[in-house]
Amino acid sequence: MVVNSIVVFVASLLIGALGIYIGASVIVDSDDYTYAIVTALIGAIVWAIVGFFFGWIPLLGPILVFIAYLTVINWRYPGGWVEAIGITLVAWLSVLIVLYILAFLGITGFEAAGVPGT
Repeated sequence: MVVNSIVVFVASLLIGALGIYIGASVIVDSDDYTYAIVTALIGAIVWAIVGFFFGWIPLLGPILVFIAYLTVINWRYPGGWVEAIGITLVAWLSVLIVLYILAFLGITGFEAAGVPGT
């Protein structure tokens, strides 16, 4: 059971990192998948912590959680908030496409650590 959870987490983290990698490649011309993995891990941790403390607040909670995640992207990649939003949008779309393909093939569900809302 624990091994299954670890495998699912690692697989979803790698898929989330792929989305961030694609987003950063397109938006800020960054070409480092390892950096994207670390960013996805930090983003997932920040998302979980902020979500735990503030996620329950109607409307404001999800906004605060998303802003915390954007702050991680903005901190880890060059540019400003516009670039961070761009990276996040491209990452989200990329992960959505990958997860759709994997779910269509019966390999996984629609979750990925490190990219919110997927």
